[in-house]
Amino acid sequence: MYEGVVQDLIDELGLLPGVGPKGAQRIAFYLLTADPADVRRLAATLLEVVEKVKFCRTCGNVAENDECRICRDVRRDPSVICVVEEPKDVAAIEKIREFRGRYHVLGGAISPIDGVGPENLRITELMARLADGAITELILATDPNLEGEATATYLARLIKPLGLRVTRPASGLPVGGELEYADEVTLGRAFEGRRTLNV
Repeated sequence: MYEGVVQDLIDELGLLPGVGPKGAQRIAFYLLTADPADVRRLAATLLEVVEKVKFCRTCGNVAENDECRICRDVRRDPSVICVVEEPKDVAAIEKIREFRGRYHVLGGAISPIDGVGPENLRITELMARLADGAITELILATDPNLEGEATATYLARLIKPLGLRVTRPASGLPVGGELEYADEVTLGRAFEGRRTLNV
């Protein structure tokens, strides 16, 4: 639609997840009108990320060293591992400041439709971490969707012979939500995970 490098920029931006054709066009035209120093800084940051960032050899989280800051932190509880799908899930859990254990990033979830099976995830690495017997609890914090549930179920069955405590975060109604708008699965989980009120 546009000529040369402008169309190339739109096409490249359109390959980013969550960016459709219109969004790619908006970003491209923003960059064309932005201060050149800002655009250069963005380009330099993108190049720096590609050169410096890798994945932690232990947990699979993003890191600038061989191990991420969480795996290097001696104050973290090494006996509890929280299994998540992606590094962004680690960031989400860290925001709540409640979990003091370590993580294991699978790199996705089982999804036969997308051609992702257990062999495509970091499950072998997880099993290697569990082999030494130092882990006492595994929290399966995969997404509460079909793929996440399938992954959690697969892992729970795989790990059952090890005799570990396997848990899953409670899920249910969001604060400020209304019962009439909750889907059946969410409402069902909310009732399953109900707790006693201490008054």
